[in-house]
Amino acid sequence: MPTTTLRTVTGPLSPASVRGPVLAHEHLALDLDLKGDDGAVLDPRRHGAAVGAELTELRREFGLSLVVELTCRGMGRDATALAALARESGVAVVAATGWYYEPFHTPEVAGTDVGRLTETLVREIEDGFGTTGIRPGVLGEIGSHGDEPSEPEARSLRAAARAAEATGLSVATHAQLGRGGRAQLDLLTAEGLAPERVSIGHQDLLDDPGVHKELAARGAYVAFDTVGKEGYQSDDTRLRLLLSLIEAGHADRALLSCDISRHGYLLGEGGQGYGHLFRSFLPRLRAAGADDDLVDLLTRRNPLRFLTGTRVEEN
Repeated sequence: MPTTTLRTVTGPLSPASVRGPVLAHEHLALDLDLKGDDGAVLDPRRHGAAVGAELTELRREFGLSLVVELTCRGMGRDATALAALARESGVAVVAATGWYYEPFHTPEVAGTDVGRLTETLVREIEDGFGTTGIRPGVLGEIGSHGDEPSEPEARSLRAAARAAEATGLSVATHAQLGRGGRAQLDLLTAEGLAPERVSIGHQDLLDDPGVHKELAARGAYVAFDTVGKEGYQSDDTRLRLLLSLIEAGHADRALLSCDISRHGYLLGEGGQGYGHLFRSFLPRLRAAGADDDLVDLLTRRNPLRFLTGTRVEEN
């Protein structure tokens, strides 16, 4: 059974108390610097003040209430920094566990069977990150690249599904450039995980409305979670793909976010910032005919239902 309470870095939170929008896939502290790429870093010591300032302003301007922070094992996760950001900004934060795609796997994944990987995840979910006492509230972003996961990626996906079943958490994936979502969902559901407890990531990078509709029809959430990353995909295309999914009757299966994953994306460094969704994309969605109820569904009720299985009332 899914958990019915949000597990945030500052403690449990009732979904009904979340009255403002949710960013369903973000990073507030991470380190993806494998090859001297200092840009692929959000260092709390160097960038924490800027991140916190953006969150605080989004809470004030748009009522931002919750960030789902999908930095997991091997990605430079910093639970203590997340808790400090949540307290300082007044925005609740859900932290994650699991393994990203193969180049970022920690050594513990190599040669380890699914059962032992599952035990590692369940222990972290139940006991928290190290000695912090802070517990993850989601499994993610569980990664693969290509149309089929590699063998280690398949093991990490299967372990995430088993850990989700054991603990009641949901699973958010990283589908590199939007590819491989079908295979991810097949693996996760083969382990007994209900599709409505799965979010398939980065689908706005895949210009294939048929795949999006298929995933949604199977019950999974379809994440349009790189909004504003114009170097990967134009927001014009993202809007077209989202409208296609909505028009097909699957508005209740879409999730939205910006996936800020480099310090150059921060407002203070000339980037689009965490608020691009609210300041640019949602106004365009409204201009295309979306009303307040649809925006609330996409930005609040859907992510809360994904995380907890709980249907929350309309604002």
